[in-house]
Amino acid sequence: MKERELKALQAALAAEHAAVYGYGVVGGRIREDRRTEAQAAYDAHRARRDALVREVRDQGGTPVAAAAAYALPFPVPDSAAAVRLAAELEERVAGVYSDLVRAAGDERRGTAAGALREAAVRAVRWRGGSVAFPGLAERAATSSAAGPPSATPTA
Repeated sequence: MKERELKALQAALAAEHAAVYGYGVVGGRIREDRRTEAQAAYDAHRARRDALVREVRDQGGTPVAAAAAYALPFPVPDSAAAVRLAAELEERVAGVYSDLVRAAGDERRGTAAGALREAAVRAVRWRGGSVAFPGLAERAATSSAAGPPSATPTA
């Protein structure tokens, strides 16, 4: 169980690294009236990332490092694309946290569920709509992909 939980923690950490990177792009393209929302999401992902680094170390692992850059799922030339990217980032993070909820022991399950909920709420705010089971539909759609989507480092 510990190995499975550590692997899920590392995947969540990798997704948070990618989200932090992605929100850097979002922040550079988003309209002024949504910058506060983008900054709050960026700060939340940084805090989750930092907490996951500590958790991985507490489990005896070496935290996965952030890549210098990540491949974006689509071009982000304007504010509308930045909003779509923010929603996509949140949906993908929610999917990874759903995996952590399944893998985590009682101690971490509540924290992982909280992170899943927060990502799902942010996705709804960005997208303007919701799905019945946040994190699950996204995982089913990307289950054939290697690794968490948008966590693909670029050279």
